[in-house]
Amino acid sequence: HTGEKPFTCGHCGHRFSHKNNLLRHQQVHIVERPFTCTRCSKAFWHKKTLTIHQRVHAGEHPFTCARCHKAF
Repeated sequence: HTGEKPFTCGHCGHRFSHKNNLLRHQQVHIVERPFTCTRCSKAFWHKKTLTIHQRVHAGEHPFTCARCHKAF
């Protein structure tokens, strides 16, 4: 619990306290994201995630809070 983070990502500089966390993180830089938003170029690993993301641009709010009825 020293707060020391000796493992640094060579791609973005993010630091980690454990090597296994660094190795897991590095996958975001290496793994291909084949589904890309045509409006903002953000890329995703799964088509479903892209579809959900695209609702932001369309202004869609398909979910409603059962407590306050606010749409999101």
